[in-house]
Amino acid sequence: MRRREFVTLLGGAAAVAWPLAARAQQPERMRRIVILHTPAADDPEGQARNTVLLHGLTQLPQRPDRNPLGGRRCRPHSQIRSELVALAPDVIVATGSATVGPLLQATHTAPIVFVSVPDPVGAGFVDSLARPGGNATEYGISAKWLELLKEIAPGVRRVAVIRDPALAVGAGQFGAMQSVAPSFGVELNPVNVRDAGEIERAIAAFARGSNGGLIVTGSALATVNRNLLITLAARHKLPAVYFARNIVADGGLISYGPDTLDQFRRAAGYVDRILKGEKPADLPVQAPTKYELVINLKTAKALGLEVPPALLARADEVIE
Repeated sequence: MRRREFVTLLGGAAAVAWPLAARAQQPERMRRIVILHTPAADDPEGQARNTVLLHGLTQLPQRPDRNPLGGRRCRPHSQIRSELVALAPDVIVATGSATVGPLLQATHTAPIVFVSVPDPVGAGFVDSLARPGGNATEYGISAKWLELLKEIAPGVRRVAVIRDPALAVGAGQFGAMQSVAPSFGVELNPVNVRDAGEIERAIAAFARGSNGGLIVTGSALATVNRNLLITLAARHKLPAVYFARNIVADGGLISYGPDTLDQFRRAAGYVDRILKGEKPADLPVQAPTKYELVINLKTAKALGLEVPPALLARADEVIE
């Protein structure tokens, strides 16, 4: 697939497909959308994203059938490539770099709207943003993670940056954090992990030192192993900053990142434009417009941390 065939929305693996009735060009033909997520089919966050996207589609002139989820299917990633050709989707909505990457080999024709890909240019998904002044990456967020960690846990002097080495965005994110680390008086340690075993061993080894904290960067690996990450941070008394709200809702300390539900609402608009005949190559990358700061006070108390009032006042959500 040529890079510029991708439609991108910046911002997780079951496949969900349903037919969509489209009146824009061929009212007699049913349109098919395939949604690829990293979370399991019964994951609340994944369900919320699907619901938001479906709701957005139902608000468009091209409305879904009365029972749009009647043809729902769930498949592991290993089967997705062979099934995509048979499904012949009109549009694919994919979440995360680990999901989008394999689609390069899976289809050469279907337009793809992807969400939660921090650096689509670096990953090779698009040639350019085709939008002057746009933001190709979330490197600025990376520096913000370090700032928040020091704000909620001033005693931290060593920080392990947990990341998936297969993702191209990792080097840029670490570079952004490294550029501000001296001003916060911290030593950064990049920690590459590929599975649950490596996560557990790496965090246990890092925790042998004192004054440590964690920054967990966004990846499918971190999403799937979020409960393990939360458990290890609590076990080793390590303050941790995460990339997504749902991890803090499950017991993590603090998160800062794009509002993914808002991104899925916006993705519905791109799906509509494609079904109306616009070319994916002509649609620009869109950067996230909403970010969420979420704090879990119960976790802070368990870690012996007093959350500064100024930080609480800035939070979009406080979990007690």
